Amino acid sequence: MSTSELEQHPPPAEMAAPHRYELVLPPGWVRIPLREGTKEALEKILFSHMGQVPEGIPRDDAMRFRLDMRRQLEKQARAARRNGGLDLYLPVLPRGGIFLMASFIVAEMPIDQGHPVPPEAVITQLIDDGVPNGAATKVDVAGAPALRRDYRHTLDEEELLTRRVDYVIPVANDPGRWISINFSTPGDGDVDSEFTGVLVDLFDAVVSTFKWSYA
Repeated sequence: MSTSELEQHPPPAEMAAPHRYELVLPPGWVRIPLREGTKEALEKILFSHMGQVPEGIPRDDAMRFRLDMRRQLEKQARAARRNGGLDLYLPVLPRGGIFLMASFIVAEMPIDQGHPVPPEAVITQLIDDGVPNGAATKVDVAGAPALRRDYRHTLDEEELLTRRVDYVIPVANDPGRWISINFSTPGDGDVDSEFTGVLVDLFDAVVSTFKWSYA
């Protein structure tokens, strides 16, 4: 299980806000904290979890592979932190001799309404706004209404088409605060393939374990 603390804000008088969220991760996936401890987490991943390398890479090139992977992870972590990221999650062990190209980010998401608005109304407005190249639906996360967006997106710098799934979740008992859980994968090169669909289903299963912690 992965846990991560939220920044502390004065809670409403009638009920305390959660201190952190929790997720159950699939085997081989890890959490990289983005606010503090990022360097230490990367060191642990690269020299502990990544004892294996993909098939076809000679043993003599294993260290170079790890260093290249570190640069990629650091790049992802910096970009996620700039966008309000709290944690970066990704698979670090190969499955069937290959590394899955997938990740998701948990981030704070300011939704400034100017005055208190019920979460259901915000979600309805976001659904009405639509999603280019995709769809938005109302779902239930941790016993409360949330938003799920499923769409296709092209990374401009790489011209790589990816499948994206975002969840937008109101922070319990803390009006006006939201977090997002943002998943991205190119799948097997076909964002509509059965393999890509399996990765999306895996992410949805992870989000189904999401819960708030008040300890």
